[in-house]
Amino acid sequence: MAYNSANLTRIGGGSGVSLWHYTTADTIATVNTAGYFNDAIGMIRSLDPIIAVTSTGGTPVMSIVYAKDVSASAIDVTDGLTVTATDTD
Repeated sequence: MAYNSANLTRIGGGSGVSLWHYTTADTIATVNTAGYFNDAIGMIRSLDPIIAVTSTGGTPVMSIVYAKDVSASAIDVTDGLTVTATDTD
C-alpha cells in the first residue's frame, strides 16, 4: 500500500512540534521507509513524533516514530519503537 493522507491526524502540539497519529495496513518496515510520508511535506516537520498503528500479518502493531530528516522534497522517519503490552486475562 502507500501513504494515505486520510489516515494522518494531528493530535496536538506546541512549541513548534506537532504530535500525529497514523493508521495503515502497511507494516512498520514500509512506513519507516524514506519518502513514505512525502505527500505530507508542509505538514510534518522535523522532530514531529508520529504514533503509527501498522499491521503485521493482520495483527495491529503500535510504534512511535519521529521525523528525522525533513526537506522541501522528502521526509524520512526513524525506524520506530514498538510499544508492547501484555494482557494476561
